[in-house]
Amino acid sequence: MSWQPYVDDNLVGTGNLKHAALISATDGAVWAISENFVLSKGEELSLVEKFKNPDAACRTGITVGGSSYIVLRGDEKSIYGKKGATGVILAKTAQCIIIGYYDNTIVPGRAVVTVESLADYLREKNF
Repeated sequence: MSWQPYVDDNLVGTGNLKHAALISATDGAVWAISENFVLSKGEELSLVEKFKNPDAACRTGITVGGSSYIVLRGDEKSIYGKKGATGVILAKTAQCIIIGYYDNTIVPGRAVVTVESLADYLREKNF
């Protein structure tokens, strides 16, 4: 199964996210990623760990694409980070973590709906 169309069409293609990625929820391996969006192996593994203890994510923040974000909300399904007018939406399913990045040209609420809608769909399919 190719995961790249989910990033290209269902996430970035909506216009509600600037960048996006899908990574494994177990080891952080990148399944699909948008052009010019870079995640380090350390960041990927850190995000997997943050979902194991979302309260810690709220206290320490998260790093995505080399930028640090304060966490506005974190639970076992979703973590929302913000830095100025930009932010990230992370949503965990059974097998993957969806990462969506929005910049100052995108309405944060639309970014949330885009990421969470795909997460809901994948959860229904047991992914």
